[in-house]
Amino acid sequence: MENELFGSEKGAFTGAHARKMGKFEIASSGTVFLDEIGDMDIALQAKLLRVLQQKNFERLGGTKTVDVDVRIIAASNMDLTQLIKEKRFREDLYYRLSVFPLVIPPLRERVDDIQSIGDYFVDKYCRELKKPTKQLTKEAQDLLMKYHWPGNVRELENTIERAVILAEGKKIGPEHLAVRLQRTEDIQLRDGAGLKEIGAHAQMQAERSTILRVLKQVRGNKRKAAQVLKIDYTTLFDKIKKYEIDQEPV
Repeated sequence: MENELFGSEKGAFTGAHARKMGKFEIASSGTVFLDEIGDMDIALQAKLLRVLQQKNFERLGGTKTVDVDVRIIAASNMDLTQLIKEKRFREDLYYRLSVFPLVIPPLRERVDDIQSIGDYFVDKYCRELKKPTKQLTKEAQDLLMKYHWPGNVRELENTIERAVILAEGKKIGPEHLAVRLQRTEDIQLRDGAGLKEIGAHAQMQAERSTILRVLKQVRGNKRKAAQVLKIDYTTLFDKIKKYEIDQEPV
């Protein structure tokens, strides 16, 4: 990552056969967008802070200071203040970046947007997959608006893409949507189970029910199911065996 951002000199490391310009140098007088900055290594955060404060850096293996003037836009789906408490994100970098913060609410807090975003993705994937124009039924729209969307807009996009693949007619109904409303009885664990255990259990239940649903929709065609689920055939086969799905009719 340091090589990608700051570049390197010839011979800086094995395979460095020529000088390489990093993203900051390339973007001088422009903008660098750092997505998921909460995942950045703590040591690299210190070097980023220097760029923000001093507007210069050295390439890997170099001694010459490179001056840059870039605007930085950073994004994260994590709570950076919590990462600071956990010593996983530098507090000084956080305040240096937070000149003009913008908070985008999660999809579950923007229920009125779900229908229009869903329609957009339907049109997008009908074009990309060369499918006839399709529409979400009223029942499908209601299900999308009631679902809690833990994966946010990306999950909605993946859900719509699967539905476009599965729906053979012009209508996309609830049966084509790989979502299920949360129910209290869906999670039943031993007393005293920790949050990590509950999460793993819930993931297993969700995976099993989703695989069963997709297999039913594709009439048992495992290769098509793997395509819909965006996993390779071997992974799907292993999960079918793990969850004993072959013992149940689909």
